[in-house]
Amino acid sequence: MADIAGAIFSALSCICGTPTCNCIDQYRNFNDDVGELRRELDTLTNRKQDIESRIEVAEARGGQMVRREVQDWLKQVQDINVDVHAFVEKVQGIKWYKRACVNKLVCRKINVVREMLEKGSFPESLVIERAPARGNRIPTENLVGEISTKEEIWAYLMGDEVGMIGVCGIGGVGKTVIMKNLHNDLQRETRFQKVIWVTVSHPLNVFELQKKIAGAMDERLLDDDEVMMRAGALMDIMGRVKFVLILDDVWEKFSLKEVGIPDPKVQNGCKVVVTSRSIEVCSYLSCQIVKVQPLSQEESLELFLNTVEDVVLEVPGLEEILELIVKECAGLPLAIVVIAGSMRGVDDVNVWRNALVELRDRVKSVKDSNDEIFKRLRFSFDRLDSLEVKTCFLYCSFFKEDYVFSRRELIECWIDEGIFDGLPSREAAYDRGHAIIDRLQKNFLLEKHNIFPFKIAIAGAKMHDVVRDMAIVSIGPEFGYMIKAGMNLVELPDEHGLVKDPKKLSLMENNILKVPLSLCPNCSTLSTLILSSNPNLSEIPESFFGGMLTLKVLDLSSTAIETLPNSISELKNLSTLRLQLCKKLKYLPSLANLKGLKKLDLNRAGIEVVPQGMGMLISLEYLDLLFCSNLKEIPTGILLNLSNLQYLAVCCLRETTIVRNFEEVARLKKLETLECNFDGIQDFNYFVNKFKDFRRATTYSLVVGSAKDMLRRSKHELVITDCEVEEECMVLPNKLEDLWIMERKNMGSSLSKLVLLEKANELRTCNIYCCKEIECVVELDSSSSSSSLCCPAFDKLEELWLFQLPRLCELVRVEGEATPPHVFSNLKELHVGECSGIRKLLPLELLQALQNLEVIRVHLCDQIEEIIASLDSDASSSDKFTFTFPKLRELCLSCLPQLKSICSAKGVMVCNSIEKIEMGECPKLERIPVQLPQLDNGQPSPPPHLREIEIYEESKEWWESMEWDHPNAKNLLQPFLKIL
Repeated sequence: MADIAGAIFSALSCICGTPTCNCIDQYRNFNDDVGELRRELDTLTNRKQDIESRIEVAEARGGQMVRREVQDWLKQVQDINVDVHAFVEKVQGIKWYKRACVNKLVCRKINVVREMLEKGSFPESLVIERAPARGNRIPTENLVGEISTKEEIWAYLMGDEVGMIGVCGIGGVGKTVIMKNLHNDLQRETRFQKVIWVTVSHPLNVFELQKKIAGAMDERLLDDDEVMMRAGALMDIMGRVKFVLILDDVWEKFSLKEVGIPDPKVQNGCKVVVTSRSIEVCSYLSCQIVKVQPLSQEESLELFLNTVEDVVLEVPGLEEILELIVKECAGLPLAIVVIAGSMRGVDDVNVWRNALVELRDRVKSVKDSNDEIFKRLRFSFDRLDSLEVKTCFLYCSFFKEDYVFSRRELIECWIDEGIFDGLPSREAAYDRGHAIIDRLQKNFLLEKHNIFPFKIAIAGAKMHDVVRDMAIVSIGPEFGYMIKAGMNLVELPDEHGLVKDPKKLSLMENNILKVPLSLCPNCSTLSTLILSSNPNLSEIPESFFGGMLTLKVLDLSSTAIETLPNSISELKNLSTLRLQLCKKLKYLPSLANLKGLKKLDLNRAGIEVVPQGMGMLISLEYLDLLFCSNLKEIPTGILLNLSNLQYLAVCCLRETTIVRNFEEVARLKKLETLECNFDGIQDFNYFVNKFKDFRRATTYSLVVGSAKDMLRRSKHELVITDCEVEEECMVLPNKLEDLWIMERKNMGSSLSKLVLLEKANELRTCNIYCCKEIECVVELDSSSSSSSLCCPAFDKLEELWLFQLPRLCELVRVEGEATPPHVFSNLKELHVGECSGIRKLLPLELLQALQNLEVIRVHLCDQIEEIIASLDSDASSSDKFTFTFPKLRELCLSCLPQLKSICSAKGVMVCNSIEKIEMGECPKLERIPVQLPQLDNGQPSPPPHLREIEIYEESKEWWESMEWDHPNAKNLLQPFLKIL
């Protein structure tokens, strides 16, 4: 076809003259010009590579940096390369009749490439001199992810406010790689004269550390000198230069002065960076702490593919297995790189699938990756200073992967295992438990996680997946521990699937339907059996517990069992029996023989009568009958026999209590914690008067009326619900911190007039729910002008929760000429929800007293129009108002359809402590008046502590239309935006 077309064009050129001849030339030259374009591009590419090689040699010598025009040229060449390759590929198969037209574009691109070749001659040097070298570059891997962390550390290095920087995170998370990259970047900066990298040996040897630092400074200390003399000499050496000192892998606390490192201050411009797995170490050194977080799934997959090489994606059926393996690495670069490296070159999908199974089963057999992954994590474990702490840590692996446990749940398990048996009280055990959790979190062996029962955050913890794997491997089968939690088992392992002589067996969070007649022929060593959260487990054979005479802890919580076998009565060593949330449980055999039983947990169980023989449990310290809705009563005389009780929970979800004689409760002199409801004021007052004499009583939750299934937030709590109470006659317990008033009638229009609150001098939290008569919190008239006169409880109040109060219209009501009170001066948190009558939340005159406010949360208030407003709604002024909330951390406004402003149009909120802003479904709100801090050049910067701005998905367009006082504010805050 092309030959025929050529003949036709030759004939036309003779007939039609010059224009046609030009078109014909374009057609004939098409292939030649495309070839020329390729050759010119190859020449340009070679020139680029030559220049990059010369730059690399110059940079390796140090002391030089690439000229700006060279950097720009390299970038332009890269862009042209991409463009031309795409163009050539596109025109390869073009139709013959289009060639003449397209060839004009080919010629233009040839000219562009030739122009870049001319510009790339660079008669002057490619590099320019910079300050003398400040250190040697360190070989390191390229960073995948961790960009924000690197930028945060860089900002501290370049700024003047922070001298000591602590880079913390679990072993293998990438701390060292980040700092190596930053170390190399610092070589290009003229700000510092010396950049020093020292890996700190463990255990810490001050002599060796001094030697390494001095060597990096090209100096030598005398070996004969004492450590103190060497420290003085090193201090003199380092004091001569402006340095950055990076101390990698620090495990122990030490003094900079003891080593001879000058304190990094604004005056000397020096910086010290410490990488450590321990926040405790960094805090001791007064570091600004930067936490290194694990990689996301996308970043993890990128790093894995970079290591194993992308060709594995060409293997059919492998992509899904790859993603699952990467997920098992839990975002730890160390684990990702080691596993990927061990699988490099493997293209058999069966081998990959086997690797996934082995990884999940904690049998890391591929090329000794076990040691590579866990050796540093195991070191963190080995450094724990006591067997007690190690035992507590290992127990965390009994829960399923990714399980978030509350602190209380975990500490209770530790107590049940007898870890704290030597301590004198439950309070002491809890204090020790909290201290251990803090220790494990500071060493990154546990992660901080909140859990949200009833939509309220409480402190919890979680074990990182890879850390959990390390813990399980550390326990090993030789210890007799077997952990099969969350493995989707449908039946118990048979005797061949169990470790030899099992001691502790965790089978929680599975789908086990039934258990065999016996667990194994010989379970004489088993001390802990956890079968909780197997929701379909409904029956246990009579003979099942026959061989478990050493069993101490049995957990059958959250199962469907209806009865327990009589053989449980023979478990004479049993100390803990957990049956909470066994809602179908109707029958328990006699417990009279379980003389060693210390804990019986029947929280929310379905029992109708107390277990037979419960009054014989002379060792019982913990009895939980909370919310057993079918249980009618605790017969008289039983509690009187349980003289060792330290914890008693007997609240029920109805008006009548299950306790028939409160005299028995009052005689439990070892009682430390009590949760109980009272039918009326008489029993309540009698018990409170007795309870005040309890020397060991540390925690209580007392309910007058029917108990509510709600979160307990404090140690000393009183709940008054849907009942008539003569406040004048009511006796309040000591140390009352948390007061709940729920569904009460005849309360009056103001909280400040409640006689009850006049007695609560130590109140910290006040919760008012579903009280239809309340119109305001504080009511003030001309006869009382101070908050102390109207209600002394408000002087110390730290949290105020107001929910479902339909007639609430204001927090503070001022009648006549009264002076607005400085009330709520200690208030830290204000929560308002479902209060449909309120229009203006905070009176302007009240703001001066709210300097301790940390949290403002308002939601589902249909009529609210302003958060901050003057008491006089008609007041107007041309002046600009500034409202300062120096401690405000959270501002959360949601589902407020009439909200028009947070403060007046001329108002500005100064809250530099803000960490979180949450907004959603506030369609009439047009402006967020948060003032952004200004830099020295007058430009705004994000608030220094801001972590996130959360916006509801349906409010994205509203957010885009939001007005800010500075035109760059929205772009500046974009990185913090999170769509819910």
